[in-house]
Amino acid sequence: MSEDEKLLKEAKKLPWEDRLLHKNWKVRNDANIDLAALCDSITDPKDPRLREFGSFFKKTVADSNAPVQEKALDALIAYLRAADADAGRYAKEVCDAIVAKCLTGRPKTVEKSQAVFMLWVELEAVDAFLDAMEKAIKNKVAKAVVPAIDVMFQALSEFGAKIVPPKRILKMLPELFDHQDQNVRASSKGLTLELCRWIGKDPVKSILFEKMRDTMKKELEAELVNVSGSARPSRKIRSEQDKEPEQEALAEVVGSGPIEESVADVPQAIDEYELVDPIDILTPLEKSGFWDGVKATKWSERKDAVAELTRLASVKRIAPGDFTEICRTLKKLITDVNIAVAVEAIQAIGNLARGLRTNFSGNSRYLLPVLLEKLKEKKPALNESLIQTLQAMHKAGCLNLADVVEDVKVAVKNKVPLVRSLTLNWVTYCIETSNKAVVLKLHKDYVPICMESLNDGTPEVRDAAFSALAAIAKLVGMRPLERSLEKLDDVRKKKLSEMIGGSGSGLPSGTNSAPVQTSGGSLPSMEASEGSFVRKSAASMLSGKKPAQTAPVNKKGVPVKLNASKKGDGAGQLKALKPVENEDVEPADMSLEEIESRLDSLIRADTISQLKSTAWKERLEAIAAFKEQVEGIQDLDQSVEIFIRLLCVVPGWNEKNVQVQQQVIEVITHIASTAKKFPKKCVVLCLLGISERVADIKTRAPAMKCLTTFSEAVGPGFIFERVYKIMKEHKNPKVLSEGILWMVSAVEDFGVSHLKLKDLIDFCKDTGLQSSAAATRNATIKLIGALHKYVGPDIKGFLTDVKPALLSALDVEYEKNPYEGASAVPKKAVKPSESTLSVAGGIDGLPREDISGKVTPALLKSLESPDWKVRLESIEAVNKILEEANKRIQPTGTVELLGGLRGRLYDSNKNLVMATLATIGGVASAMGPAVEKSSKGILSDVLKCLGDNKKHMRECTLATLDTWVTAVQLDKVVPYIASALMDAKLGAEGRKDLFDWLSRQLSGLSNFSDAVYLLKPAASAMTDKSSDVRKAAEACMTEILKVSGQETITKNLKDIHGPSLAIVLERLRPPGAFHDSFESARTVSTALASKNSSKVGKSTSNGVLKHGNRALSSRVNSTKGSRPETVMTVQDIAVQSQALLNVKDSNKEDRERLIIRRFKFEELRFEQIQELENDVVKYFREDLQRRLLSTDFKKQVDGIEMLQKALPSIRKEVIELLDILLRWFVLRFCESNTTCLLKVLEFLPELFDTLRAEGYTMTESEAAIFLPCLIEKSGHNIEKVREKMRELTKQIVHAYSATKAFPYILEGLRSKNNRTRIECVDLVGYLIDNHGTEVGGQLKSLQIVASLTAERDGEIRKAALNTLATGYKILGEDIWRYVGKLTDAQKSMLDDRFKWKAREMDKRKEGKPGEARAALRRSVREYGSEIAEQSGEVSRESYPHAELHMERHPIPRTLSPVNGPTDWNEALEVISYGSPEQSVEGMKVVCHELTQATNDPESSGMDDIVKDADRLVSCLASKVAKTFDFSLTGASSRSCKYVLNTLMQTFQNKRLAHAVKESTLDVLITELLLWLLDERVPRMDDGSQLLKALNVLMLKILDNAERTSSFVVLINLLRPLDPSRWPSPAQNETAAIRNQKFSDLVVKCLIKLTKVLQSTIFDVDLDRILQSIHVYLQELGMDEIRRRAGADDKPLRMVKTVLHELVKFRGTAIKGHLSMVPIDMEPQPIILAYIDLNLQTLAAARMLTPSGPVGQTHWGDSAANNPSPATHSADSQLKQELAAIFKKIGDKQTCSIGLYELYRITQLYPKVDIFSQLQNASEAFRTYIRDGLAQMEKNAAAGRTPSSLPMSTPPPAITLPSPKFAPLSPVQTNSLNDAKSLNLRAEPTNFSLPPSHTDEDIATNGIISRSLTSDHYSSERSDRYPSGATAVTSGTLDAIRERMKSIQLAAAGGSPTDAVKPLVSLNGNLSFGLNSLIPHSSDGSGAENPVQSGVLPMDEKALSGLQARMERLKSGSIEPL
Repeated sequence: MSEDEKLLKEAKKLPWEDRLLHKNWKVRNDANIDLAALCDSITDPKDPRLREFGSFFKKTVADSNAPVQEKALDALIAYLRAADADAGRYAKEVCDAIVAKCLTGRPKTVEKSQAVFMLWVELEAVDAFLDAMEKAIKNKVAKAVVPAIDVMFQALSEFGAKIVPPKRILKMLPELFDHQDQNVRASSKGLTLELCRWIGKDPVKSILFEKMRDTMKKELEAELVNVSGSARPSRKIRSEQDKEPEQEALAEVVGSGPIEESVADVPQAIDEYELVDPIDILTPLEKSGFWDGVKATKWSERKDAVAELTRLASVKRIAPGDFTEICRTLKKLITDVNIAVAVEAIQAIGNLARGLRTNFSGNSRYLLPVLLEKLKEKKPALNESLIQTLQAMHKAGCLNLADVVEDVKVAVKNKVPLVRSLTLNWVTYCIETSNKAVVLKLHKDYVPICMESLNDGTPEVRDAAFSALAAIAKLVGMRPLERSLEKLDDVRKKKLSEMIGGSGSGLPSGTNSAPVQTSGGSLPSMEASEGSFVRKSAASMLSGKKPAQTAPVNKKGVPVKLNASKKGDGAGQLKALKPVENEDVEPADMSLEEIESRLDSLIRADTISQLKSTAWKERLEAIAAFKEQVEGIQDLDQSVEIFIRLLCVVPGWNEKNVQVQQQVIEVITHIASTAKKFPKKCVVLCLLGISERVADIKTRAPAMKCLTTFSEAVGPGFIFERVYKIMKEHKNPKVLSEGILWMVSAVEDFGVSHLKLKDLIDFCKDTGLQSSAAATRNATIKLIGALHKYVGPDIKGFLTDVKPALLSALDVEYEKNPYEGASAVPKKAVKPSESTLSVAGGIDGLPREDISGKVTPALLKSLESPDWKVRLESIEAVNKILEEANKRIQPTGTVELLGGLRGRLYDSNKNLVMATLATIGGVASAMGPAVEKSSKGILSDVLKCLGDNKKHMRECTLATLDTWVTAVQLDKVVPYIASALMDAKLGAEGRKDLFDWLSRQLSGLSNFSDAVYLLKPAASAMTDKSSDVRKAAEACMTEILKVSGQETITKNLKDIHGPSLAIVLERLRPPGAFHDSFESARTVSTALASKNSSKVGKSTSNGVLKHGNRALSSRVNSTKGSRPETVMTVQDIAVQSQALLNVKDSNKEDRERLIIRRFKFEELRFEQIQELENDVVKYFREDLQRRLLSTDFKKQVDGIEMLQKALPSIRKEVIELLDILLRWFVLRFCESNTTCLLKVLEFLPELFDTLRAEGYTMTESEAAIFLPCLIEKSGHNIEKVREKMRELTKQIVHAYSATKAFPYILEGLRSKNNRTRIECVDLVGYLIDNHGTEVGGQLKSLQIVASLTAERDGEIRKAALNTLATGYKILGEDIWRYVGKLTDAQKSMLDDRFKWKAREMDKRKEGKPGEARAALRRSVREYGSEIAEQSGEVSRESYPHAELHMERHPIPRTLSPVNGPTDWNEALEVISYGSPEQSVEGMKVVCHELTQATNDPESSGMDDIVKDADRLVSCLASKVAKTFDFSLTGASSRSCKYVLNTLMQTFQNKRLAHAVKESTLDVLITELLLWLLDERVPRMDDGSQLLKALNVLMLKILDNAERTSSFVVLINLLRPLDPSRWPSPAQNETAAIRNQKFSDLVVKCLIKLTKVLQSTIFDVDLDRILQSIHVYLQELGMDEIRRRAGADDKPLRMVKTVLHELVKFRGTAIKGHLSMVPIDMEPQPIILAYIDLNLQTLAAARMLTPSGPVGQTHWGDSAANNPSPATHSADSQLKQELAAIFKKIGDKQTCSIGLYELYRITQLYPKVDIFSQLQNASEAFRTYIRDGLAQMEKNAAAGRTPSSLPMSTPPPAITLPSPKFAPLSPVQTNSLNDAKSLNLRAEPTNFSLPPSHTDEDIATNGIISRSLTSDHYSSERSDRYPSGATAVTSGTLDAIRERMKSIQLAAAGGSPTDAVKPLVSLNGNLSFGLNSLIPHSSDGSGAENPVQSGVLPMDEKALSGLQARMERLKSGSIEPL
């Protein structure tokens, strides 16, 4: 026995600790082996020996001897397998020791260390494991870090995220990303990918990506694409493993084990919330000034403060804290008046709920009621934020269904339906997102709420309730709800069942279990294959392989999916089948014996045995025989795999003999090419061997051929993917270089459509180009060059980070392989099979990156930053994004990006604009064709940059255009270019550059039909004033004609007109054609167009060829001949007998209706020329039309001469066809032939002289045809032509109308032709000088002339200064008001010119500047009426009929001020006598004055205006008709608007409105109502606005005008209206219908007045209203009234209604207001019967107490026969009145009104003892009344009587007793000297008026509110009312009249009379005495001061009828009777 053996034997006797720590390594080694064996033998985890061993391992695993250390790890592994979780107490120390000593050891040691860590995890010592890992990753030796990452990877992938918490791993990863060792970085990426499998990609991205470098992010993004599906744990912790036997036993009994097990195995989703650390937001919130911000008064500051809280709370997890005060503040802000603040507060609550979760539950319950209440708001932003916040509160667990029951109950009873419906919707959401147990527990609370809501009146609430019920039913089933739903009717039950069935039908019970069973069933197979396929390394995740353990799951999962979901379409099945193909890729191991057994008899046994031979010759013979046998097999498909497997084993890929190798490769190639389906696993078996054979020069050719055959069989994409890894990892550099060369040939053979180009490019960059071998780099350069041939220059974007030397080599290769695009056709094709259905790329197969995540709101906002540096940085950031995406981007998110860049195209910083242009081009280039949809027309904005005068800017723009054309092709860009070329703002340089660019683009094309859209812009530009533009356009036109073709051009000629058309036709003319080709071309085009029009027919919608092919044949015949003719030909002689002009079928009005009236001249379009030619052919004689339509100017001159000679004899015909002639002249003006033009200018003055002689004036349509062209062409370059045009224009202005011609001349000031502008400026001066009155209303246009003084052209400046000097001569200094804002230099020039003009005028003795204006004003005043008559403003009476005569007479010039009026009176004169346009200036002054007076109502200005108010309204009323008539002639409605506006401003002021007399009001109301009914008004300019203004003005008049006058006027207007007053004669309506419409409008107005009669009863003079009613009824007569009553006549019914309302409100006192009705006429007035009838009706309804015996019909002196009722009635009414007043005083709300009424009673009846009525009242009440009366007396003395208090009806007068009457308390007035009361006293008398009259007429004590101010009232009254209506026959009234006469005489005399007048005897039985109605005053002015004289203020309305009559007599406003 050796020493060692002895030592070991002795050592075995030692205790375990001594042995394990022995100084001899062999003893320690032996001890560890024994310990491992012992632990293996222990079966009970509770064995006490295990507890003893646990403490040893922390030292044993740290053994310095490596073999001993390995054995110690083995022992530890055995120990951990035997122990249970109790061993975890030693985990920390042991794990730390392993980290410190084992991870840097030998590979076996590291592997065993990892196994130990896994076992600790299995024993649930995860925390100790992760603590150790935290230390391990900080190891300075990278070799130790990688195993630590790998073991974390294994633990996570095997045990899952439930056991290994991802949160701690996530914390470790960031520092690993920046590790200097690439293996560590690769492993950390793999671990990150594994985390994505367990917790999802989004949480990992949000937590880790912000901590990574961009490169790492990019790499991980690429890898994340391959991470799919959810992971499942493959290993269980020990405690769960112990439970498995029990579950299996139970499963055998119950039979449901697999399902339950699979449910347990389903991984639960990891909540991202648990993965992140909480962040404290309270501290930064305090520092941000939140509390001050939320209390700010400015809403923006409050919003910013809450927005800061929202931002801070947007973190994923918030640290708990005290948020109570914050929530209180937010609760207030939810109800903030500013919506933006409220929305921000609600969003902040949502963020707090998400971040705090359950820590926010208390605050959530506190905030919930106000959030639910706020749902009533209809603002979408507020509503959306509320719904999101409420859902977030429930989803985060802040609220659950149990918490919110009470709040929901309150909310569903809210009165706002929106609150109820949205609350129920939220409840539905909560139910759907809650678990079944919660809903089962609470459904009894919620079902009644929903049931109650089913009866709601709002459909939305009912639907929401149904949804909630359906949600409950889906979750808990129908059984628990059956009792609750019994009350539902059948319809609702059916609807509910449909809702439940509709949403749940897709989820039958069977489908839920199927996937679960599948996953459960797949678990054993997964575990079985675990040893083979589980990844041990984190870096292996980056290899691109899918985890193998998922394969069986998918394999079994597919059929179940297809069976469970029968709705799956073909695409879905394909997707499901793809994993099946992938699963077959990895070949399983198969032994040679198994292969031989499966070969059967396919291959001879001797051949196989020979293949195994060691002699190479035998193997060579065998392989040759094998090849022959294989070639002889007909159906290879069944045996492909077994043959390939055999060859891979024998002779195998290690065969050394080259000949055998070649034969093997050929056999495999034959099998791959012959088999119909070649499995991918066969490719995998061969690929490594074939790749190595490629590296050998002897076998290279057959090996490459074999790879190509493989590519044909399974697609090159699969081969490339597999070859990448082989070539990267192979040690032989030839494998890499030659493999890449094969790839070059494969790309050339198959193209790139089957390749994943991103992977290929990355392989080239990372492996090929980085290789140290030159051959490899050169091969890679060739490969990239081959790719360039297919994908083009875009590939360069992916290679920007390659070394410059390589880039230059690549550029050389690109030139060798130029981009061919779609023309590059692959030489070979892939066999169609299921395995190759997935195509990775296309022609444009380069990958595009989604940049939507990088286009953040912050980036877009910074593009709009006010700081140019920030904007520039943003643009550069966009460029960087494009660079990072290799200039290949997807369209997603680019709409917003391009929108932001669009704004920068208008940046004030030009450098930024150029940078933006480059960026937009980059975006287009990176996006490709998709940019067109995303750009939203940004190209039009890009093209506007060509208008810049900087060449560099234009070059940048054209460069951008180049990139767009490359991206989207030229045809998509052409429409934008065409519209840009027509834009005047583009500028000459821009147009020139764009045409040059177009020429370059078109020159390379052979056929481009879209170029025809450029035809019109190019043709138009060929007449441009810039020679450079013309030249560029001409070159472009040549290219357009070349690429478009003649036929296409001819079809599109209709869009071109004028000289442009001639130019195009000339270009189309073939060389050598005859001279008259223009005419023939026109004929062809006309025929073509006519042909087209005949196809289209009359339905042509665009207005082209409106006359169709009228008289086409004759026209074509007439234009066939092109032979020159003499003036008189044979044909001419033949037609001489016909009329020169044929007007038989002419309809001038139809032609004029088609004319579009424009001030600006536009060239004639093609179709307009055709229409003209058609009209000439139709109406002109053949010889004349031939000449006029010829292209030879000589013939045209002949035609004009023919017209000139015949003009005196064809005047009428010329007038009828004038529009056609003028259009022909316009065509001649456009062609600019000087000879013809001069002839036209010779003929036109004669023509217009002839028209003037005929008294004809051009119509506006004719003017619109000719004047724009004449003005535009007046700047001809030949002086002689200009002179003739100048004289012609002046002639037309004189004959037509300076007012109407002026706008055309003003438009000429905007011409591009400087000479035209000069001529127009001169014409403006001419008009001001000679027609100043006519153009006076348009002088504001002098601003345009004044602006021309700043022009560069000296001639224009000179002309403008001359014209303004002319204006100065006429207007004087007032001209400065019209010239607008000028620079100091301009003002200086004008000032000098004006001084010069003044000196010139002084020399010529022309007076001073502006004197003409004053003279004109005087003439307006003196001759206004005559001028108005001459001005052509025809009054209504002068309209004889509606037809317009053919003879249109010229309108003489009107005389009116050149300038606007300066004062009020002058303004009124201008309004009265000026034309409608001139009166506008007057109305402006009036409006200004009214505004000033209204703003300062106390000023004297208002008093002056009140005096003139009636005159003003009278002027305006008369102007209404004139302005509307003027506008109906086609003029602007400006004057109408001014009239209505001025009236509106007048009637908005009550003082002004009250000052308008009744007669004026009558005229105005009639006028307004008539125009409201006029059917022509809506068709006027702004007709709808005018109607609205008329309506509003009418309402304003009814509101503010004097109501008595309004009533009287409207009642009078109920009579039929005089037909002459209507604005226009009746067309389709009878007079009765028109009158009925008018009456209906009047009735509506009366209804409005009557509605407010109760509140205005004391504002109106009832006597006058009753008089107007009386006159109306008397005029009708009883017979007519009865007839109309039967016909339900509205006017009569309205009058009755007014009378009824008056009687209702005044009761019997109404009889006291009949002073103006002759009540004693015979027969009695009709109104009396109606008053009696109303009194009886109202009394029967107990709505009043009649004052006389009901049924009394006699209105004479009957009171003497029956005095008692009247007296009794008066007494009782006084008592009733007092009782009502005391009742008012007793009420707090009406006590002051009651006191005022009581005070009035004491003043009216001072002898009545009111306190006798208060005997039963308390002393306090009586004292209160005394004090109140005293206060009222003081108020009255101070003139503060409240006018707004409703006045009580005074009680009846109580006369002194007479012998026949019972005694009553006498009523006397105060003494004459008492200034507080009226001086009126009733004397004792024996006479009593009739009972109906004595009620209120004798002693009523009040004064009418306003006296009549109409001076014309008496005459008007006598005219309006028939004398019979006012005749009075009663003796009683005669006596009253006599007394009134004496009063009137006294008033007229003005001398004070005695205190008591002598008694006057009336009828022998009455002594009637009256005190003087005029109170005495020392200065005689008492009558003028009612307050001082004792008369109560005039706004207190209590006078009865008789006193009102007396007041009128006093004031002299009516004649004495």
